[in-house]
Amino acid sequence: MTTTHCTPKTTFSHPFSFLTSRAGLRDIDWLSVDWAAIDWAAVDWASLYAPAQGSTSGSPDWTAAAAYPTGSREIEIFRIVEDKPGKQWKALFEATRAAYLGWYRSGDITERPSLEEAQRQLANHMPELVPTYRKMVELTGNDHDAARFLTMWNMPVFAPACSQVAFADPSPTLIRNYDYSPDLWERTIYTSAFRGKKVTGTGDCLWGLLDGMNESGLAVSLTFGGRPGSGEGFAIPIVIRYILETASTLEQAREILARIPVAMSYNVTVIDRSGESFTAFVAPGQPAEFSDHPAATNHHGVTPEFPEKAARFRSVERLEHLDGLLSEHREAETTFDEFLEKPLFSTEYSAGFGTLYSVMYRPTEGVAEYRWRGQHWRITHDDDAASRTIVL
Repeated sequence: MTTTHCTPKTTFSHPFSFLTSRAGLRDIDWLSVDWAAIDWAAVDWASLYAPAQGSTSGSPDWTAAAAYPTGSREIEIFRIVEDKPGKQWKALFEATRAAYLGWYRSGDITERPSLEEAQRQLANHMPELVPTYRKMVELTGNDHDAARFLTMWNMPVFAPACSQVAFADPSPTLIRNYDYSPDLWERTIYTSAFRGKKVTGTGDCLWGLLDGMNESGLAVSLTFGGRPGSGEGFAIPIVIRYILETASTLEQAREILARIPVAMSYNVTVIDRSGESFTAFVAPGQPAEFSDHPAATNHHGVTPEFPEKAARFRSVERLEHLDGLLSEHREAETTFDEFLEKPLFSTEYSAGFGTLYSVMYRPTEGVAEYRWRGQHWRITHDDDAASRTIVL
């Protein structure tokens, strides 16, 4: 593995490049796009995020995304270190507001909740986050749609793939791959102490998390659960944030996942400092289901409910591979190496199913190690803000 020096940053390049009509997307030279010249108000977001013609899945046509050779694309990742939302968070918001709010307003806008309803749901289910939420809204200039967006109540749908596994020995460890479209990745690693407890994880939706750890020794990660459709509930990144902000033990995390409504189906794997772990299957309108199985990919249970979806993302193949690694009683470090190889590692970036990063959390040590092929980045709760360029 090779490493590079980090350069502190307080400004952000725009991370989204899925910004023109689908026609001709494969022919665009994305690296030459003049982002400053884009007329954001004119972007046809409804067209971009609409289902493919003839699709019955209700999902965007990710195969229309820009194609590019593996190992040819440089991406800058930003490290935010800010106890409370401030200059760094505001810079992130300003860089991404057009893309995020355009996405939020896409589709049937009547499906988005009123500000009053969205704030009421956040206060009812996650009151501990309300002071941080109010600070963020203030930093947006009290933007009405930003305030709705930041509650993450009844958001537009999104469904990443992913693989994850938890290890108890020699110390509690959670390993995961995040598989998604690079053009829709926020590209932030965020350390905060919103309520006094340090939390570090991979950012999404400005203050949500895709995975992470806290200084109480808890680590959490998510994968899409494979069940299509959506319902009333929160986007999963804010739930992951809430777990890490308020929970220290497996039982506390279990209680949160059992009571908070989520908008789509997910597998959430949690491990605490005792080394015990569980995977919860959560979905809108049904009770959470808990399993002590330490590995998860993109289906629910042993036999997928929706075989075609599972086959598309090779979910069973990846889970069987993880189970095989567990049966060999490998150490976490050697298992981590497997996450950079097939079948766990995917290069289907143009189809929204490429591995954007692999990460191994050791929460009792306060260490997260991010890996790409030929690169790694060791993160602790106490590191400074920085940026790093990686190659996909």
